Amino acid sequence: YDSVVTTVTKVSVKAGRSLSIPCLYGTQYRNHVKYLCKGSRWRSCSYAIKTNERQKSKKFSISDDKDQRIFTVTMRELTNEDSHFWCFVENNNGPDDGEYFHLSVTTGPPILRTHSVTTVTKVSVKAGRSLSIPCLYGTQYRNLVKYLCKGYRWRSCSYVIKTDGQRKPKKFSISDDKDQNFTVTLSGLKLESGGWYLCSSGEYQMPVHLSVYGKPTSSKSPCICCFQPALEPLLFARFCKSQR
Repeated sequence: YDSVVTTVTKVSVKAGRSLSIPCLYGTQYRNHVKYLCKGSRWRSCSYAIKTNERQKSKKFSISDDKDQRIFTVTMRELTNEDSHFWCFVENNNGPDDGEYFHLSVTTGPPILRTHSVTTVTKVSVKAGRSLSIPCLYGTQYRNLVKYLCKGYRWRSCSYVIKTDGQRKPKKFSISDDKDQNFTVTLSGLKLESGGWYLCSSGEYQMPVHLSVYGKPTSSKSPCICCFQPALEPLLFARFCKSQR
């Protein structure tokens, strides 16, 4: 099944939490209907939410950025029954086009889970500043390579930096404390640095959206906690309090 819709492949999240997934589509689909479909098979999955319908669902929401050619689906109060999904666009000339992603919903503290990678969902920083992004991982990934990748799809995103030293640009750094936490620091951020990134290790990825705004500043101090503690209590407790 050849698709021109791309997204993440595997994501892990704690039960009861919310998660936003970016779905990129081709220019030919800019004005087409987009939707989230639930189920393991694309021919028999069921609609969760669509861009051309009034959004009444408390569990799902969807937005479409036609300039960036990305539609974003947000899922709330996730349970272990929320495992198989498709990002789809309607195709007026044939079968709808879509990409599958798998959601692993866990119970208990996610940083203690064997199979998981997690990070903040959205960060915002002023142009010219530095930013530190904390990424937590499960015990199975302690000795594996960790990396930050720019893009929406694991197999085709562009590596920003890796812990194995194969990718170490001057303005970026990465550290792994081997205690289920690795941190990526991005320096001298520009407006064009904004967009979607994947915090990854092993087969799991977690998307994080970076917004860069305003006129450049010369501040050298990294923005360590550019996210809301109420939305990311686990990361705030583990990472931010020790940095402030």
